Amino acid sequence: MLRGLVIVLMAIDHVRWFLSEARFDPTDPTRTTAALFFTRWVTHFCAPAFMLLAGVGAWLALGRGRSRADLSWYLATRGLWLILLEFTVARLGWQFNLDYGYSAALVFWALGWSMVALAALVRLPLPAIGAFGIAMIALHNLADAIEPASWGSLSWLWTILHAPGDLEPLPAVHLFVLYPLVPWIGVMAVGYAFGPVMALPAERRNRLCLSLGVALTVGFVLLRALNRYGDPSPWSGQDALWRTVLSFLNTTKYPASLLFLLMTLGPAIAALPWLDRAGGRVADGLLMLGRVPLFFWLLHVPLIHLIALGFSLARYGTVIPWLSENPPTPLPDGYGYGLPVVYAVTLAVVLVLYPVCRWFAGVKRRRRDAWLGYL
Repeated sequence: MLRGLVIVLMAIDHVRWFLSEARFDPTDPTRTTAALFFTRWVTHFCAPAFMLLAGVGAWLALGRGRSRADLSWYLATRGLWLILLEFTVARLGWQFNLDYGYSAALVFWALGWSMVALAALVRLPLPAIGAFGIAMIALHNLADAIEPASWGSLSWLWTILHAPGDLEPLPAVHLFVLYPLVPWIGVMAVGYAFGPVMALPAERRNRLCLSLGVALTVGFVLLRALNRYGDPSPWSGQDALWRTVLSFLNTTKYPASLLFLLMTLGPAIAALPWLDRAGGRVADGLLMLGRVPLFFWLLHVPLIHLIALGFSLARYGTVIPWLSENPPTPLPDGYGYGLPVVYAVTLAVVLVLYPVCRWFAGVKRRRRDAWLGYL
């Protein structure tokens, strides 16, 4: 159900990217509005929840009859499959072209390589996996000042690991790494170590989840208030109190800082007991979407992109280059729409895809074909 909820939030962010009139960083406290800020901010929960729950799911798979060797093989192959999807189906959905002069390493890239890493880690004792993940999350901001250039001929490796940036693996072929792998590998490892908690009896599980989630959230507030460690972008006082609050909440996602992960994983874990008790049609819908997250993703980005094409044709009489050409491509003056349109289109996307996803969830429930585990 949590995964289904963050899928809907993810759709909001992707519609915002294609259709919003605000063509600046919506989390910039000096320029944004509260509505725009929180429209973007709430979607920060998506990637951390996906990573954590992927680790949890891997551990739970052991209880469904998989051996550790089988789990390792599955994680490695599914991880490589996600990386392949990143540069084929997902890339086509984002860019609507086959010009590989520019590609981006996004969330499938990070999920895929994190699974490959977890495929090796699962052979270690569970406490060692948890300690590894916690250490990566807690300590990686010590390396914030290290620039890729300091690695010399291996500068590309530091870009892949910790410093977002542009790589040129071949002449005139650019790869923009938006999701460095650190600390996402650590988040998935922590999720795996957290798996046994999710197998506890409901009362004890919910009590532990609430306690841990609240502790992480309080830890975020206290550490952020100190303004000393945990994020390369300190908060600062603004010309209005509400903008100062936005600055406080504006933590770094690329790469995900310690404070970013405390801010997102804390409430997500604390929400699990509430979701455990939730019922009704909305809860059932989220539960269903959470069973087919990859299937939904592969459909929703090209659908949103097609809707953006339709808006472009209606407004300009043509498809603007920004919607089909590689960057940098300028946008027409005044491009985009307000948040009511963003939310209306998001609702339409979810409603259109809901019956298709429900059908596929039924297929996965009825059948146990191996290939279904990769979708």
